[in-house]
Amino acid sequence: MEDRPLADLFPPATRERWLGLVDGVLKGGDFEKRLVSKTADGIRVEPLYEPAAPVAQPMRAPGPWRIAQRVDHPQAEPAQALALADLEGGADALTLVFSGAPSARGYGLSAATVEDLDAALASVMLPLIAIRLDAGGRGVEAATLLKGVAERRGEALAGLDLDLGLDPIGTFAATGRLGADFAKDLSDTLARFDEAGFDGRVGLADGRPYHEAGASEAVELAASLATAVAYLRALETGSHDLARARDAIAILLVADADEFLTIAKFRAMRRLWARVEAACGLDPKPLRLHAETAWRMMNRNDPFVNILRTSMAAGSAGLGGADSVTALPYTAALGLADAFARRVVRNSQIVLIEESNLARVADPAAGAGSFETLTDELTRTAWSAFQAIEAEGGIVASLRAGTLQARIAETAETRTRNVATRREALTGASEFPFLAEKPVTVLDVAPVPGEAVPFGAGETLTCAPLPSRRLAEPYEALRDASDTHLAATGKRPRVFLANLGAVAVFNARSTFATNAFAAGGIEAVNEDGFEEAEAAAQAFTKSEARIACLCSSDAVYAARAVAVAQALKAAGAERIYLAGKPGELNDALKAAGVHDFLFAGCDLLALLTEAQAAAR
Repeated sequence: MEDRPLADLFPPATRERWLGLVDGVLKGGDFEKRLVSKTADGIRVEPLYEPAAPVAQPMRAPGPWRIAQRVDHPQAEPAQALALADLEGGADALTLVFSGAPSARGYGLSAATVEDLDAALASVMLPLIAIRLDAGGRGVEAATLLKGVAERRGEALAGLDLDLGLDPIGTFAATGRLGADFAKDLSDTLARFDEAGFDGRVGLADGRPYHEAGASEAVELAASLATAVAYLRALETGSHDLARARDAIAILLVADADEFLTIAKFRAMRRLWARVEAACGLDPKPLRLHAETAWRMMNRNDPFVNILRTSMAAGSAGLGGADSVTALPYTAALGLADAFARRVVRNSQIVLIEESNLARVADPAAGAGSFETLTDELTRTAWSAFQAIEAEGGIVASLRAGTLQARIAETAETRTRNVATRREALTGASEFPFLAEKPVTVLDVAPVPGEAVPFGAGETLTCAPLPSRRLAEPYEALRDASDTHLAATGKRPRVFLANLGAVAVFNARSTFATNAFAAGGIEAVNEDGFEEAEAAAQAFTKSEARIACLCSSDAVYAARAVAVAQALKAAGAERIYLAGKPGELNDALKAAGVHDFLFAGCDLLALLTEAQAAAR
């Protein structure tokens, strides 16, 4: 056989060849609708990207990111024990969360004196770790306490890796209250600490309040950047050298389970900050960029799925260039995490760094068409959003006027609809719920919300506070009602699945309906297929369910669905559903007693709310 060139046997991969293969699979389907998605900012996400030329990307200093663990137990002794276990187990940074801080969520250190904080940090060798404070309106007080601990131990501030975490504007966004003299208080705190040899960061531009309220990636970036610029101005106005002011500011972004957008977001922030540095005439330096995994993605139901979410988020933040990553324990939405949950979230990062070697490459996304394109698009979109905030008078003025809140609310409303229709799927809540899950343990510490005091002296400025929401909350409310019903009656609300025909005919929609109803805490009574309407009605009566759902193929529906629905209605079904779209049968099915239709893209949350009320 004649030899043929490899190029003939294996023609080069081109976009045109790929599109030809895609057309064959789609069989005339719409490429845009089937394969192209858009982010909350309207940025296109393509299914395939061409290779990109690597861009000089500002990144963190070489080496792995720091693994930061929250210290948020209200009592000093258990807080100290948990912190030591984390450090001995591989963490190298602590986030000291104080009572009353928005992120404390009813917990947090209650330290009021230097002795209290020293006890909570007993045996913790401060020079060997990084520390970030998270104290909300008590930020200056917490920083003063930490300074007192260092002095008490004879530790020089210059030898400590400290982020004081003062974020008056982020606290304002979360609580709606701010002292008018916050800029002076921020500047005075830096001056006081610098006189003692401090060379760390005093201000933190925190993206969490905006993310938890439902902000898009670009708006979170823009709000964080606008906050950092406001602090830069405040410190310069307070007579601090501009270079020192720049070095005294850090930024915290939220990492979620979307690895593409999380990596691109962290890369984009470093580009945005470099642009600010250039505008200030400063030579660029690596920004101190912190990450915390997203509160809004955490589930109370089937919390073990949170391990996957936080691991993906932590790894993505590290790959995107975060200097430190605080990952929320998988039980965070249920209460204060115990040692086991803290170990799981700590070890997941250790595996990513030490075994998967994710930190060995400075910028692994460099040259990847998808990440470079998303980073570019996010940078441009966020810069435009930042300019809009600046045009409104800056971040404080925008919050006081409510314009930033309104933009975030619009995005959040769209996301709420997407959650209700499962366009944005929540594993364990709206998708693949597990009604037989076993309870997990948390510490026996009841949440007691601390007083949210405004940051700064002077007249109290006000704004509409941004809400803090988790996406799964509406589904969790339905599951809670189901649990209450189970505790009172010994049974969950039930739905009888009227499967019609052979298993091969009804199984797909029956499985779909079982999972969909379980998202609302409604247990499916599933039986073999029925050939006669009367048999289905008799089985419904025996099931003791109060609602029913027809499951089969469109062809079987056309032949039998109306008669079965009539029989179920006559048997006392309070609500009847049909799995699938009704098509031309809509009017006939409605007349026969079908109340609603269960299909991909329907408002599942509304359907389940009505179904559970009828099923109880």
